[in-house]
Amino acid sequence: MNFFFDRSIVVLIIAAVLDYLIGDPWGWFHPVQVMGWVISRFTQFVFNHYHQPLILRWAGIVLGSGLVIGSGVVGWLLVYSARWLHPLFGIAVESILLASCFAGRSLRAAAEEVLQHLKTGDIAQARSTLSLYVGRDTQKLSEPEILRAILETVTENATDGVMAPLFYAIAAAVVLGGSVPLALAYKAASTLDSMVGYREAPYTHLGWFSARLEDKLTWLPCRLVVITLALLSGKPWHVWRICRRDAIKDSSPNSGWSECAYAAVLGVQVGGTNWYRGVAKHKPLLGEPIYPITPAQIYQALHLTRYCCLIWLGLAIVALGLLR
Repeated sequence: MNFFFDRSIVVLIIAAVLDYLIGDPWGWFHPVQVMGWVISRFTQFVFNHYHQPLILRWAGIVLGSGLVIGSGVVGWLLVYSARWLHPLFGIAVESILLASCFAGRSLRAAAEEVLQHLKTGDIAQARSTLSLYVGRDTQKLSEPEILRAILETVTENATDGVMAPLFYAIAAAVVLGGSVPLALAYKAASTLDSMVGYREAPYTHLGWFSARLEDKLTWLPCRLVVITLALLSGKPWHVWRICRRDAIKDSSPNSGWSECAYAAVLGVQVGGTNWYRGVAKHKPLLGEPIYPITPAQIYQALHLTRYCCLIWLGLAIVALGLLR
């Protein structure tokens, strides 16, 4: 079938394979490093010169819209220039850039690293390693709490770190004929949210636009992830009922849905009290505690994300093939 040689299909497949096999090699250049540098410099400049809430809010709009649009434009220019030099070089550059937007292997490696310490009984090292990947205090976490933290991280980031970038890559490939610009633009929005999208000072006014933008961009792919997981579970109405009951209790319009969908499929419960810099924060309970959270269920959650990716890629290949 000749449509398998369509450039967009080839790029999607290569990028997915690169992320699965290699991920983000330690020490290699990564587009997020550039995004983070821009955000840090801009934020430092604004905080040093302006303090009025209204100006900070406008600065947040400039930062958010500028970085998102700029990332997409730069991505398009890089791919276009590489194609101009040689078509195969263009495919290589586009595939590498797109693979950098996915965090599947990084997410899996982080979970496996913490689980390995738990397996050897080194709970102190498990806590220390976990602190590299989550924002909550980990110094006093028990083993069940560590497992809950891993599962919550895996299931929340499955959407904004894996499936949402894939959604925008597929959408761009179908509509625009190139997958990188929209995927990089979404990655910029996600990076902005993780760095400045907080309600707490000093980011209350500067980060409001970035937080809302990321929420809006993640809303549709998050719901599609929930639907895909529900269908994979073989009990879609049960999963949807649990999400409709519990996910709406979460203050986030997306992370609660993502975590709840995985919890409903796995038959576990996430949420509860977390501590951040010594301050307790109570998150709603999501799902039903039919089973305790175990390493096996964390691996199952990772497998579910992989199955979602394969399904979406398969649908994308069919759609692109028909369009071409």
